[in-house]
Amino acid sequence: MTLISPLAALFGLTPAIAAMLSVLLAVVFLTVLIAWGKLQPLLAFVIASLAAALLLGMPLAAIPRSIEKGIGDLLGSLTVIICLGAIFGKLIADSGAAQRIATWLIGVFGPQRMPLALTLTGFVAGIPLYYNVGFVLLVPLIFSLVYQSGRPAVALAIPLVAGLSIAHGFLPPHPAPTALVAQFHTDIGRTLMFGMIVAIPTLIIAGPLFAMTLKKIKAAPSPLFQATLREEAELPGAFNSFATALLPVWLLGAATVLILVPTNDAGQMAFVNFIANPTIVMLVALAVAVVTLGLARGKRLPDLMKGGIDALRDVAPILLVIAGAGALKQVLVDSGVSGELGKQLGGLPINPLLLGWLVATLIRICLGSATVAGLTAAGIVAPVVQTSGVDASLMVLAIGAGSLMCSHVNDSGFWMFKEYFGLSVKDTFRSWTLMETLVGVFGIIFVLLLSVFITPL
Repeated sequence: MTLISPLAALFGLTPAIAAMLSVLLAVVFLTVLIAWGKLQPLLAFVIASLAAALLLGMPLAAIPRSIEKGIGDLLGSLTVIICLGAIFGKLIADSGAAQRIATWLIGVFGPQRMPLALTLTGFVAGIPLYYNVGFVLLVPLIFSLVYQSGRPAVALAIPLVAGLSIAHGFLPPHPAPTALVAQFHTDIGRTLMFGMIVAIPTLIIAGPLFAMTLKKIKAAPSPLFQATLREEAELPGAFNSFATALLPVWLLGAATVLILVPTNDAGQMAFVNFIANPTIVMLVALAVAVVTLGLARGKRLPDLMKGGIDALRDVAPILLVIAGAGALKQVLVDSGVSGELGKQLGGLPINPLLLGWLVATLIRICLGSATVAGLTAAGIVAPVVQTSGVDASLMVLAIGAGSLMCSHVNDSGFWMFKEYFGLSVKDTFRSWTLMETLVGVFGIIFVLLLSVFITPL
């Protein structure tokens, strides 16, 4: 540590303890600003970053530069990817491809295996769709199935929302996992591959298996949310819908495999690295979606792009959260406390992956937002990745699992589920909160199991 925290001078603390206390106070201050003060997260992050810099004794002239650098560096590598992902997901939704995926899976699996069909629907549709978009789009389908089959609404809904939530927390190109990939300087394709391995068994447990315990919960869905589904003739074909919606996954997976193939051809390697770039992958996926789900079905390009405008408006708050998290991360780096944190946390008798999960869980419980929890935790444990040698892609997943833990009354997802299904607070805890907690617990269990077989890059 080259800087001396004012807390060390005031209270006679050692520099290391004063630095740890300063970071803790800054995180608590951030929590208060968002949870109690209801400040917009970007503003809360900037204020908390400023407070952290002052507590850590950074020179006044260096503080604004550090905050601006943190915002610029993190957004610079993510803005295009996340915006392209938002437009792509909106096109999947507006074209009817997500509804086609759902109805096709339900038709294939039949009434007896409807929970399994909805589990796959939530997971497959959740890869291109942001959580809130997927929720609003697919919940009317659940209501329709409830009326047709007479099955309990919550027991049908949980497998679907579990799939949406797991994709949101674990898999690029969703904003939080993508941002963590950038912070830890790991490979997005590798993270996606490991994320799939962790997500599938977690989804089975937290989705259809857990839903079997919820059949006695009575729901009273509001007619306000029972939207009309599209007619069959308006939907794209099943193959078109699946192939286009999953195209980013296919492209990232193929690029990851190609990178692992040894070659002495510099031109070939340059081409592979080019097509493996996440921005290029999302741009190609969007171009294909525009053609297959739009132009080829008689849609006009200006009409297709209207949905993109709405998508960018929806994703703007997420970008601002990422920007704020970048500011706090950079203050921790520039002050020198990041390295100190790495040494102190790395010395704890606990698996680094479990440590990242615990930090994310605590922040999630305090703040409610999974995105904020994941990004804040990443800034704190980033030096542990460097000092411990833990696989960075697995740390992304560990933090993602922690960021989904224990959703309760300070999380908008909690209230969305409650109001859409007309549940009591008690039944929402029994269903939604417990489902999210199962995702977080089994997520970290499978990450730890996978770490036994993975050699860090």
